[in-house]
Amino acid sequence: MKARLQPLYFEGRDNEFDEQLAILKEQLADDAEFLPELPLGSPVPETEAIIFPQLLGEAYRRLDEFKALNLPILTVTSEFGTVLMWDWEIASYLRDEGLNIVAPYSLEQTKKACRALSVKRELKNTKFLVYQDNPGEGFQASIFKRFYWWEDECTQRMMEKFGVTIVKKSFKEMGAKAKEIPNAQAEEVWKRWEWPTAITNQQLLSAIKIYMMVKKELENDPSIRGIGINCLNESHFSDTTPCLAWSMLYQEMGLIWGCEGDTMAMLTKYLLHKSLGMPIMMTNLYPFLMGKAALKHERIPHFPEVEGNPDNHILAAHCGYLGVVPPFFSTEWTLRSKVLAIVDDNATAIDARLPEGNMTLAKLHATMNKLSITEGELTGYSQYADSDCLNGAVLRVPNGRRLVNTLSSHHYLLMSGHHLADIEMVLQLFDIEIEKL
Repeated sequence: MKARLQPLYFEGRDNEFDEQLAILKEQLADDAEFLPELPLGSPVPETEAIIFPQLLGEAYRRLDEFKALNLPILTVTSEFGTVLMWDWEIASYLRDEGLNIVAPYSLEQTKKACRALSVKRELKNTKFLVYQDNPGEGFQASIFKRFYWWEDECTQRMMEKFGVTIVKKSFKEMGAKAKEIPNAQAEEVWKRWEWPTAITNQQLLSAIKIYMMVKKELENDPSIRGIGINCLNESHFSDTTPCLAWSMLYQEMGLIWGCEGDTMAMLTKYLLHKSLGMPIMMTNLYPFLMGKAALKHERIPHFPEVEGNPDNHILAAHCGYLGVVPPFFSTEWTLRSKVLAIVDDNATAIDARLPEGNMTLAKLHATMNKLSITEGELTGYSQYADSDCLNGAVLRVPNGRRLVNTLSSHHYLLMSGHHLADIEMVLQLFDIEIEKL
């Protein structure tokens, strides 16, 4: 799906406009569909954004017509797919008057803006499927009953803000049907994959059967673009975990997954990954500042030794390791036996690593109108025998105290690389505020 862009021109339109529009159509051929150009002030058909291939001083005198647009406005006025430097004044003037002006400084950023706009359009016809029965009533109910993503209010806000529909199906029924799949069918499926594993054959076959069940749902309804399972709280409904299935389905079709059925994480992941394409996964954050509360949950005696101020460090771990990291993103990857006592003894977990170096943390807030974000560094990995953290990542952030005071969840999206600038631009198109941690 491509973004629909509506080109507008001023009364002073000349050959420069036509030449620039032709250049943009060629540069953005893979990312945008250009509607027939119209004069500023005309009724605008349904579209994701306005694009001005040319800006003129006339803009200062037509502010009311700009304000009537009520859409993001891309100003891409140079032959290099960027804003012209001498258009900064017009862009700044319009921005100060409350208009949503995007003035890209590279062609790649312009393309990312188009991809973000296409995601905005796609979300309006997107379903997230979640397998659950009675969330919060299963294991560790005292913890799981706290989570916002199971509230009807959360589901309603997703629909109102983004158009996303949450579809719920029975985990109990799906888990029972998965067990009925003949082993021979699962063995045949695995011949196409053969990723590294350190588990029994029965563990592997059970994990593959979840993949087969979920893939069937996707084939029946292509509008399902994200899937989650209440895999810990209601783990008694299955003899395995969906970690392998999520990796296989991402590798195969780019499917977005949600550990523990966290639809807020799924939405954040979908928005950022589909717009920007960077490696992304969800993990739990255990800031060193949380002390014994974090140590007890992970069953570890102490935090790892670090260089610099320990207050600015986080241990990131989920289900015994870093979390669900598809092989495509990872530097090391092995499917191992489960770690957490909460899941079946036949279950599995992924032991994988993202590259060390620059990293970004982000997640949407409950209101859907704000996203908290920080850039930092993944400095290494730490292992604790006989614990719930056999291989966790150590993250360094600029201000640990500010981070713990403003985090929106224990689940956060971890990305390789620094992406603040691009994420700011993407969220501007979604009318979402940035909160820097």
